[in-house]
Amino acid sequence: MAIRMKTKWHRSKRSQRNIEGSRKEKTMKELAGIIAFNVWKLTREIYNNMEKDGFHFGEDEQVVNFFIELIAFMVQVSDRTVYGKLTEEERAEFVSVMALDLTDMLETNKRELLGEADYRAGIVEKLNSRFADYSECPYDDDGPSYEFRRLLAHSVSQVMAETDNKWVLEQIMDIEMPKALKNLQRMLKDVLGLNKRKPNAAS
Repeated sequence: MAIRMKTKWHRSKRSQRNIEGSRKEKTMKELAGIIAFNVWKLTREIYNNMEKDGFHFGEDEQVVNFFIELIAFMVQVSDRTVYGKLTEEERAEFVSVMALDLTDMLETNKRELLGEADYRAGIVEKLNSRFADYSECPYDDDGPSYEFRRLLAHSVSQVMAETDNKWVLEQIMDIEMPKALKNLQRMLKDVLGLNKRKPNAAS
């Protein structure tokens, strides 16, 4: 079943306050939050799809690292997609809020899986390291380059090397990534209204 993503804010009929609130223009923080929530849903869908297709995940730590790789990729794709369409101030706030929200989700889930401890520093370190790797990869009007996409596939393959490395590269590159990219880029356009924004807003 295809994942259902929240890309639009619907007017509530429950109260006048909700009706009035739905009419207000959403802040960049609110928009980044809804995108982060949907990115989390996309990562879960990829995980569920791969489990159904027979890929094996081992310890909970491996699952968290799998999620980290997917999230790092999607945050970087999101950043590149909005470049030149948001002002630099908007872009900085958008990426920062999105990354922080997803870090909170990763930390919460890691605590639920592995018990109470301070995981945040390790998560941030891994994300920042991967962000630096992706910054070296080309990105154009068609989206992430082959090198960009290959880096994700290779990173996920490394995470799963101890339990199931067979066909992981092919599954990510040929099956999971195209669907996820299509959903992510559609969501970014809908939520941020990128089609209505003037090109080169950052200049």
